Amino acid sequence: MTAIAPSNRLDAEALPPQPASPAAVAWRRFQRHRLAMVGMFMLLAVALFVTIGSLFVHGYCSGLKQDVIGERWANCNDTSQIRQPPSSSYLFGTDSVGRDLFARVIFGGQISLLIGVCAALLEVIVGSIVGAVAAYYGGWVDNVLMRLTEAMLNIPSLFLLIVISKFFGGSLPDINLFGRHLTGSVAVIILVIALTSWMYLARIVRASVLSLRERDYVSAARALGVSDRRIIFTHLLPNTLAPIVVTATLGVANAILSEAYVSFLGLGVTGATATWGNMLEGAYRYLEAAPWLWFFPGILILLTVLGVNFVGDGLRDALDPGGLKDL
Repeated sequence: MTAIAPSNRLDAEALPPQPASPAAVAWRRFQRHRLAMVGMFMLLAVALFVTIGSLFVHGYCSGLKQDVIGERWANCNDTSQIRQPPSSSYLFGTDSVGRDLFARVIFGGQISLLIGVCAALLEVIVGSIVGAVAAYYGGWVDNVLMRLTEAMLNIPSLFLLIVISKFFGGSLPDINLFGRHLTGSVAVIILVIALTSWMYLARIVRASVLSLRERDYVSAARALGVSDRRIIFTHLLPNTLAPIVVTATLGVANAILSEAYVSFLGLGVTGATATWGNMLEGAYRYLEAAPWLWFFPGILILLTVLGVNFVGDGLRDALDPGGLKDL
């Protein structure tokens, strides 16, 4: 009887299915969140509008007596076209000094999104470092940093934002960023929003790091002589990524709204630099006479903030460790 040689290949069907990575599981859970997907498409649409739309912004500037494109057209005023309603010549109408509202909404949206993203990034950096350092070292370091955090929480952030913007809004020189001419108030608004918003994230990160710093892998890293900085940034902060990502996402919406608040009061981004917020400041006098002045920047703020909040809710559910076992 002939012996059958054993096969060196394993039957693929007999192998157990490979477990999905946490990122793949989180993405599947995010896709199941319908509002999160709606929010993602809303944000994508707004981003495409303010980027690709700028390629089609051009016109004849009567003040310069020449055809201009881009930001120069957005800032070109024609006093013969003051507060014109939407038409084929001006898709969104014109403002109170005859500037094309379509162009200003596009370029203003770029600045509003820039403020939101940069302020959220700074908020995450400051809040994460303060919370992680306070929890890791404890003792007097924790006491000092947490008392500072509580003191900042007791100061109304909008009031502080208004006061600082009032005193420092016009003190910085203008900025040239990727060919865009920005007033120095943009940098002031970004810094002020970030420095008045990091406190909640610091407390969240501190609570997470307090539960992580006694884990075995942290003790092993200390025993091997790993520096405190490397333990914090390599072992602790990456394991608090879920609340950091969610806070960063929602921080974009909060920063856009905060900029709109102070700009509406005339204390935000000033000068020729357009934002959705300071466009609303110039529109409140004509709420009934020229509703297009507030409708288009207002609806874009609404869509952006709703989209960010929907995505933030989806990320919160997708990154929840207690729910990853559902898939």
